[in-house]
Order: sequence, then structure tokens, then C-alpha cells
Amino acid sequence: MTPPPRVVIADDQALVRTGFGMILTADGVDVVAEAADGDEAIDAVHRTRPDLVLMDIRMPGTDGLEATRRILSGDLPEPPRVIMLTTFDLDRYVYAALTAGASGFLLKDVTPEHLVAAVRLARNGDALLAPAITRRLIERFVSHDPASPTLHRNLAALTPRELEVLRTLATGLSNAELATRFQLSEATVKTHIARILAKLHLRDRAQAVVVAYETGLIVPGAGRGQEA
Repeated sequence: MTPPPRVVIADDQALVRTGFGMILTADGVDVVAEAADGDEAIDAVHRTRPDLVLMDIRMPGTDGLEATRRILSGDLPEPPRVIMLTTFDLDRYVYAALTAGASGFLLKDVTPEHLVAAVRLARNGDALLAPAITRRLIERFVSHDPASPTLHRNLAALTPRELEVLRTLATGLSNAELATRFQLSEATVKTHIARILAKLHLRDRAQAVVVAYETGLIVPGAGRGQEA
């Protein structure tokens, strides 16, 4: 039996930490620590070695973005996945967090059901919540935020099918939706994605989406009318 996800919640608002903690604990998620700022979050991650961190972007002192960079800097043998928490769906810092290695983001007014689903999906490396919002956010900032770190990669190592999968993945489809689109099994889709991530030296599919935009594989604004 798979053990429950181990989660650290980092937010400067005690009410948010308590509320999210109660929701996750009630659904069997193991909340191993809470943190009120970035420094506490970094310490909690090193102490508890969680699977996932729910990280508020804007906190006093060391903010969530800098904390994410430090947590994912490579000094942990198995770093956790990080989901950013934000009040606004177009927070400019989310894009920088994605390029720093965060696996996605959630709005703080997320429903309990979606919060639990996002935690479990992120742990498994699948698509995160609100892909259309993630896509719009990346489109907005990928070519307008030169101060942000980039994830430019050479796509020449990818096969034509892998390029097609990456291009479609970047529109926000889940593994099940990709399987339907390509008439493949979900296992085969996961294999394609795993190979894409390995060849491009990426942590997860969230970074793959960023790369798809930064390399021009996806043109910002294209296909907007097809979003859910």
C-alpha cells in the first residue's frame, strides 16, 4: 500500500496553514510541518523530507520564490515537489517559480476537493490544477520577463513523436487526455513524457510546458480559443 503524501505547508497566514492542514489531514494526507516564512520552510524540508511543499509566494523575509530555489538547488538527494500558493491567477512570480523548479501553482481560494487532488497529482508527477490558467500565465510572462531565469533547451534530441507529445502536453492536457488524443495507453504516454524529461534534463511536466514556450514550440496566444 502506498503511504500517504507527506506535506509541508508554508504560508505567513496562520488561518491558511490551519485550514489547508485540516483539509489535507481529513483526507489522509500527512502534514509533517508548517512554516510561516521561507527560512522556516527550508528548515522544515531538511528536517522532515516531505514529498511536497505548498509554498506561499509572498512571505516576509525570505519569500516563497527564494525558498523554492534553495530547496530545489540540488543539495537534497530527493527534493520535494513544490506547489506555489497565490492569491492571483496571474502573479508574475509564479512563472519565475516554475522556471526555478516548482511543479505548478494553486489559488488560495481552491476548493477542498481540488486541493487534495492537486497534492496527489503533484506527488505522482501528473498534470496540475487549472492548466488553462497555467498556460495563460506562461504565455503572459515567457517573453516579457527577462529578469526571470530561463529553461532554454535544445529540442533536437527529441523524436518527432516526442515533439508532438511535448507540444500537446503544453496545452495543459492530463495523461488520460493525451492518451485519448494520440490513441495510446496511459502507460505509453507516461513513457514518452519520462523520455522527454530525461532528454531535456527537466524535473517534471510543469518545466516541460515552460520549455515548450521558451523554445517556440508553442507560440503564445495560439489556440487560445480552444482552452477549456
